[in-house]
Amino acid sequence: MRNAPTILHLDMDAFFASAEQASKPSLRGKAVVVGGLGVRGVVATASYEARVFGVHSAMPMAQARRLAPNAAYLVPRFGLYREISDQVMGLLRTLSPLVEPLSLDEAFVDLEAGGTAWDDASARLAGVKLRADIRAVTGLTGSVGLAASKMLAKIASEQAKPDGLVVIEPGTERAMLGPMPVRTLPGVGPATGDHLRRGGINTVDEIAEAGEDELVRLLGKAHGHALYAMALARDERPVVAERETKSVSVEDTYDVDIHDRVRVGLEVQRLADRCVQRLRRAGLSGRTIVLKVRRYDFSTLTRSETLRGPTDDPAVVREAAARLLEAVDTTGGVRLLGVGVSGLADYTQEDLFAQAQATAQAQAAVEETAEQEHSDEEGASAESAAEQVPAAGRRWPAGHDVHHAEHGHGWVQGSGLGRVTVRFETPDSEPGRVRTFRTDDGALEPADPLPLVRRRPEDSTGVSAGAPGRA
Repeated sequence: MRNAPTILHLDMDAFFASAEQASKPSLRGKAVVVGGLGVRGVVATASYEARVFGVHSAMPMAQARRLAPNAAYLVPRFGLYREISDQVMGLLRTLSPLVEPLSLDEAFVDLEAGGTAWDDASARLAGVKLRADIRAVTGLTGSVGLAASKMLAKIASEQAKPDGLVVIEPGTERAMLGPMPVRTLPGVGPATGDHLRRGGINTVDEIAEAGEDELVRLLGKAHGHALYAMALARDERPVVAERETKSVSVEDTYDVDIHDRVRVGLEVQRLADRCVQRLRRAGLSGRTIVLKVRRYDFSTLTRSETLRGPTDDPAVVREAAARLLEAVDTTGGVRLLGVGVSGLADYTQEDLFAQAQATAQAQAAVEETAEQEHSDEEGASAESAAEQVPAAGRRWPAGHDVHHAEHGHGWVQGSGLGRVTVRFETPDSEPGRVRTFRTDDGALEPADPLPLVRRRPEDSTGVSAGAPGRA
């Protein structure tokens, strides 16, 4: 571990919900929940105002609605979130070439590798400037943790939430960690926490006092050794700029169980095509095709087939996924399907199966039918629903952007029974007025999200740091 707090962990505050509040003036300071809005949808992000009611990420959306019935419930806009994430990651890369993104809203940075921090004072200054730059460029806030290791930097950023900065100075780690609950340590979830509690271990200090042998007895060799090291604040993991992609996959959860075997087959074909599209966008191919099926009783089956060589041919992946499906009993209904490709490579082996070309026309017909089936399916996953472009008179996802020929830019508050309700406002306007239209109104069209921060001429020359955050 280092002798200076030069590992930085950034976590954007309630990222999806905060982006929606910044985009929609009428929602600022109010409870906002972003996620899948179907019967089986889950919460992706809840604003801090919604968390007061007990709403949190990964909670079933139906439960969230019971806890916070008056919150605004919105479908994710992943295109906007990715654009903001790219801006934030760009700011991080000005600090160091070693940036390790963990998700759209979270990353580690090795400040020492970038020459931007070498001691406590310079690390704190870098953190203060980063938070100010993020606010200036995106209009959003992020919490920053600084420490001598990745584990401690992440713990520090959790302590900093929301919109703060915490520095853990080298030499103070054990004293700081000791009284914290065991769930503070990475990898200690509810099950491990309960297991430790039954063994009389409730705090990090008690983990250290129990000793490595006792932890191995309780948790097994790998987990016991790792947990003991973390309790002693030992973490030598480096910040890794490029993470190797191990697999590419897509999946959909359905509001209503699919019982028709033909329909299940069509869904698998559609998912195979989406998976191949992601492969090709990443310039990858793969040898192992994986099928995931979650049945009506929540039992989950995974089947895989390894090909003779890597491929990104949609016909080949479709055929393999169909063969895997033949071995799965879907009697009783299916609630989730997924198709993935692993064993990735950056090249393809052409003409892996001769029959692929022979069945191309038939598969094209299947693809067309599958897409039609999907357009009628209300149970698409949150991301797939967000990526669809709502057609006039058809689907208008709550929270998505629209433009009206007379009233200008707005967003969908809700739709149903042939009507769509729109609030007309922009990120830099006052809260706007609400109007209702027919879903097939020709003057109403889907629109791209507007920037959260209006670009200024001085932005091209950089942004200055604001006031320091709390330590």
